Amino acid sequence: MTGPQRTLVDTVFDGIFQLLVSGEIPLGGVVNEVALAERFKVSRGPVREAVKALQGRGLIVKEPYFKARVVDLDVEDMIEIFQLRESVEGMSVKLATKVMSDEAMDALLQDFEMARGNGRVLDLHVRIAEESGNRRIQSLLCDELYYLLRLYRARSGSTPGRHDNASAEHWQILRAMRLRDADLAESLMRTHISRATEALQRLLVTDPSPVPPSRRDGRRRKEEES
Repeated sequence: MTGPQRTLVDTVFDGIFQLLVSGEIPLGGVVNEVALAERFKVSRGPVREAVKALQGRGLIVKEPYFKARVVDLDVEDMIEIFQLRESVEGMSVKLATKVMSDEAMDALLQDFEMARGNGRVLDLHVRIAEESGNRRIQSLLCDELYYLLRLYRARSGSTPGRHDNASAEHWQILRAMRLRDADLAESLMRTHISRATEALQRLLVTDPSPVPPSRRDGRRRKEEES
């Protein structure tokens, strides 16, 4: 698909994704293509293609005889993903600290300050991955896991006080990078993600999202078998 139709699908994809990030469509929630088509004032075709793309990113699941739903990872799944993220992003910032030019480092710091001053959020994790020079890390963090991580990072950031703490932790990471202390930057990044994991774990335990019937039955079977 090319041209205007591709652009329309991309627009709908971004719109649906923002509904997921904001929680308007909650984790485990039903994805109603008819309602989405009405919301975005498009036909069912672009919505269907956007939903397929979201399925490909692991954000939407559609099982036989059940409606499409937003992914609803259990706590164990989430911890495993964030443990992977802690390891990969630790190496990502370590590499970026070593290979970034002074000009690129200054630009990153400036962009961070401008975003914070304007009340916006700079996706520091993606920027660091892009500067790491490691194509595998870039593929994993900027493509394969990007949307799933953004979804769960947004959920983690919704816990009281976590947003301000995360911003302060980002600043500490950037200071270590500017000092070219790769080991310190790695340590701070790992601690930062570990705290985000703990915050999200507490949130999922105390405020779990609705679980699709098929997954709920699957969990019950696992409990009975154990």
